[in-house]
Amino acid sequence: MKHLLLDTHAAVTTVTLNRPDVRNAFNDEVITELTAVFHELGKRPEVRAVVLAANGPAFCAGADLNWMKRMAGYTREENLADAAGLARMLEVIHGCPKPTIAKVQGDVYAGGTGLVAACDIAVSVDTAWYCLSETRLGLIPATISPYVIRAMGARAAHRWMLTAERFSAAEAHRIGFVHELVPAEQLDAKVAEIAGALANAGPEAVKACKQLVHDVAGHEITSGLVRRTVEAIADIRASDEGREGIRSFLDKRKPSWLLPPAA
Repeated sequence: MKHLLLDTHAAVTTVTLNRPDVRNAFNDEVITELTAVFHELGKRPEVRAVVLAANGPAFCAGADLNWMKRMAGYTREENLADAAGLARMLEVIHGCPKPTIAKVQGDVYAGGTGLVAACDIAVSVDTAWYCLSETRLGLIPATISPYVIRAMGARAAHRWMLTAERFSAAEAHRIGFVHELVPAEQLDAKVAEIAGALANAGPEAVKACKQLVHDVAGHEITSGLVRRTVEAIADIRASDEGREGIRSFLDKRKPSWLLPPAA
């Protein structure tokens, strides 16, 4: 891969954006690579969790300037195709069967907020700044909006999407856009702690639980939804992993899926 670095340790794969010279801004090539790698990692049984990280002072500055220059001359049909590629990338990250963590070591602008929002968990340094800057350019954050609004809530989205103001990591944490806020020197340890917890949970249970959150969040509580939750717990209890988990608990032993201690 040209723009990404991959590293796997203790069943956790870290995907690192590696374009620090352009603040890890993405273009069509980066979008294609991210889509492919998250699709592939989602199918690998040896991978228990995926961390999305970045090199350099910024996590992601949104769209690459050269890419934006090309887009300025696109027809509507070309813009539709281009936006569909970005939408597909976010959909694949959000829908990855493996739990995902955004490891935010620096500023996040525009489309970069979509990357953070598409991940299940976000851990940010306390010095990072966030900005949904699109309206300042006469644009709107349309493609990323399903993920960003779900992550921060509609009320906060009204403020930060409409004004295109910068907001601090402390504000991102207050509104629930990021889960953990840490000093830079504690970022690695906090992400490793969360990734370790994910890696040591039942892998099929984590996959099913992620789907459960997607299925339930924001939906009206109907008889159909209740029925699906009843079916979900019945199915996981009857599964090999569910039976092993219950047996190991009753036998006061560790379940078979636990990873050996890191060397």
